[in-house]
Amino acid sequence: MEKLGQYFLTSKTNLQKIVMALDLKADDSVIEIGPGHGELTNELRIMNYELRITAIEKDEEFVRYLQEKFAQDKNIEIVEGDVLKILPELAKSRKIVGNIPYYITGHLLRIIGELENKPSLVVLTVQKEVAERICAPSQTNTGKKGRMNLLAASVQFWAEPEIIDYIPKTEFRPQPKVDSAIIRLVISSQPLINSKDYYELIKILFKQPRKTILNNLRATNKTKEEIIKILGELKINPADRPQNLSVEQIKELSTQIKY
Repeated sequence: MEKLGQYFLTSKTNLQKIVMALDLKADDSVIEIGPGHGELTNELRIMNYELRITAIEKDEEFVRYLQEKFAQDKNIEIVEGDVLKILPELAKSRKIVGNIPYYITGHLLRIIGELENKPSLVVLTVQKEVAERICAPSQTNTGKKGRMNLLAASVQFWAEPEIIDYIPKTEFRPQPKVDSAIIRLVISSQPLINSKDYYELIKILFKQPRKTILNNLRATNKTKEEIIKILGELKINPADRPQNLSVEQIKELSTQIKY
């Protein structure tokens, strides 16, 4: 059985891909989430012996094991705790990496997105389908049918995501039921708009994604006529579905339409 929902990546090649995606510099410091047996920790150390690593592990057995394994390395700190609770006090603009339990993905991304001092870069191994949802393009960006969704709109508000590579389930122990993907999030500069208004708006827009943009926005404080006027000014078709919107369009909408 996996411990605390963790599946341990055994492929050295894929571990190295994760490390390379971090674009490590000489003076970098990294937070590793869920180090487990320390396979990724060890690859981080091999890549950069001066790298300062803070490894957050929830399982006390793994904490003891890691403390012994890296006892002689002064640049590796093993922190016992729940990353969902302690990350805000540890982040301090450092890079974040981890082969994370699938079930914490959404919550973890919300926490990172809300950090006052965000990391410059985040590299995570997540479920393949989740990675593809996060990176979903809009119709505006591709010229094809849009695939924007609530998760993509939430993450793309503060980061530019990309899938580095896919990892088949056979590369993990124990073996999960689904394949994974390495996702890299390059943090955007702090948005100038009110994040509270933006997040409230995307909840409304994507609550019923099969409905038109106009019908979803009827739940806001604007009349139908006011909504149509605003959409027209932004060159958004009221009869389109939310999946066709771009993040930039949603940002503009959030400055004019309140819940």
